[in-house]
Amino acid sequence: MTEIAIVQLGPDEGERLRDVRLRALQESPDAFGSSYAREVAFSAEDWAERLKNPHSRWWVAEDDVLGDVGLVCMLMEESGAHLLSMWVAPEARGRGLASRLVDRSVEWARSAGAEQVQLWAVDGNHAARALYAAKGFVRSGKVMALPSNPSLMESHYVLSLLFRQARKEDVPAIVRLLADDPLGAAREGAPDDTRYLMAFDRIEANPHDELIVAEREGEVVGTMQLTYLAGLSRLGSERCQIEGVRVAASTRGQGLGGKMIQWAVDRARARGCAVVQLTSDKSRTDAHRFYDALGFTASHEGYKLSLG
Repeated sequence: MTEIAIVQLGPDEGERLRDVRLRALQESPDAFGSSYAREVAFSAEDWAERLKNPHSRWWVAEDDVLGDVGLVCMLMEESGAHLLSMWVAPEARGRGLASRLVDRSVEWARSAGAEQVQLWAVDGNHAARALYAAKGFVRSGKVMALPSNPSLMESHYVLSLLFRQARKEDVPAIVRLLADDPLGAAREGAPDDTRYLMAFDRIEANPHDELIVAEREGEVVGTMQLTYLAGLSRLGSERCQIEGVRVAASTRGQGLGGKMIQWAVDRARARGCAVVQLTSDKSRTDAHRFYDALGFTASHEGYKLSLG
């Protein structure tokens, strides 16, 4: 089997980009928002301009015999990074190239400081959807007609580069965050207490629970737990309960807490939840102002009964 390398295109390789992009548009016309008829009319300057854009990078999958057999672009936008133009030639499929192209482009987005990667995928493209799900992309809930073929629908997917599902090795760091305030210090134990690991196993096994961490440069700097509650009210809609929101002292005042809550709200909306709810101890007046500013309303009185 021949070797395939993932190669970044340089600013003077407009003709090479043109060749592989036009082939992609011809071979998979219903996978892209653009069309062969539109882009075949582009000038050499148009192709060169794409490669000279300082906010984007293009990569090809280069087979040492077959030539260029894959393509992807990552474009940095105000809302984050946008993965575009993903394609693998039929003769090269089944060799993991799509996975490698996604990994390479996401790696660059992360190194460029992006906190989120977004993309659009045609609903009928089951192979692409499976790939993106395996990479951690989730539906945002946005849908639209494919611009090049309005009879097809496509869905919006996002991958957070800041937030992820917690892993067992994160548990001590999470416990330290939970204990890092006057209330938490009085009720938490040693980070290596095995009861925390047992609780983590229960959370991980429950499809209605998500323990989330915020990670920067390999360090856990925030955490929260999302629980999806079924009920008959609101026509049987789920509600999302947010618990255990903590941000490391070293990152407070930098907007991370707001990003965490907005990410949770977006995740709940994409899941179809009708309500996002949370409780906050009456002594946490700073937290109350924080949630007020994010649009939450103190509409209910909360009651708790300690059992031990």
